[in-house]
Amino acid sequence: MTSTVFWIGLGNMGRGMAKNLVLKGPLDNQPLLVHNRTKQRSLDLASQLPPGKVTILDSISSGIRQADIIFLILSKDSVVESAISEILTHDLTGKLIIDCSTIHPTTTTRIANSITSRGAQFLAAPVFGAPAMADAGQLIGVLAGPSASVDRARPYFKGVIARAEIDMSDEPYGKALTLKLVGNTFVFNMVEQLAEGHVLAEKSGLGTKYLHQWVEQMFPGPYAAYSTRMLSGDYHTREEPLFAVDLARKDAGHALKLAEEVGVRMRNLEVADEHLKEVKEYAGEKGDIAGIYGAVRREVGLGYENS
Repeated sequence: MTSTVFWIGLGNMGRGMAKNLVLKGPLDNQPLLVHNRTKQRSLDLASQLPPGKVTILDSISSGIRQADIIFLILSKDSVVESAISEILTHDLTGKLIIDCSTIHPTTTTRIANSITSRGAQFLAAPVFGAPAMADAGQLIGVLAGPSASVDRARPYFKGVIARAEIDMSDEPYGKALTLKLVGNTFVFNMVEQLAEGHVLAEKSGLGTKYLHQWVEQMFPGPYAAYSTRMLSGDYHTREEPLFAVDLARKDAGHALKLAEEVGVRMRNLEVADEHLKEVKEYAGEKGDIAGIYGAVRREVGLGYENS
């Protein structure tokens, strides 16, 4: 029997993931139930898909009553916990809750305990990749929890919303989030290094064009993509950030806290986070992680904008 699936959260990542679930997932012609706090995003998703493939719901409660499998991908710990509080008001027996949000491992563990104590299954399933990868179904999913939960969720990941999986069957839920946060520190350090390198190239007279060509040849993929975003001015001209500064600082803060708890100091991340703080002060909520380039530019007397 095909499960009814409910999707909560249509931000930069959730939109592409939900779209691929509709187009490639094992829904057996059943519509995907969707809910987003801003209803227009649900309407936009539905308009991109064949008629009848999406059913828009005005509340989380409506979806919980109808669905067997519930996906969440929300912005931060407090928002996830608020959604879970509403979910917990319903009979959850036999349901599977899959949380793809990036939150602190202890938050995930607390949520998992509250869900499983109500007779439901839970899966911690954060994903790696940029919004473009989500749109293309090329994310990397990290699946942690009892093997029965992993097996039940697997048909919706590889080949649907993800190109690959990191299987953490029977591992503690929090391990998936620890990996996600540690992995994101690589992204922060990459953006910081690109920003510093391009500013040095400009100030030294080398020019950013040649450094960018080297990046393209040596580090194709995310490095080249972020280099392009910096040099094209995308980091300060786009209306909606791809990786908003507030979310980036949330992730950095979680990683720094994890490191402190085990006696590790992440100096590279500390520098990146200081620059993210400057991005927020300059650009506000529209600031993007790639705005680290603008923050480094300002430190040496250049303008935040590169145009």
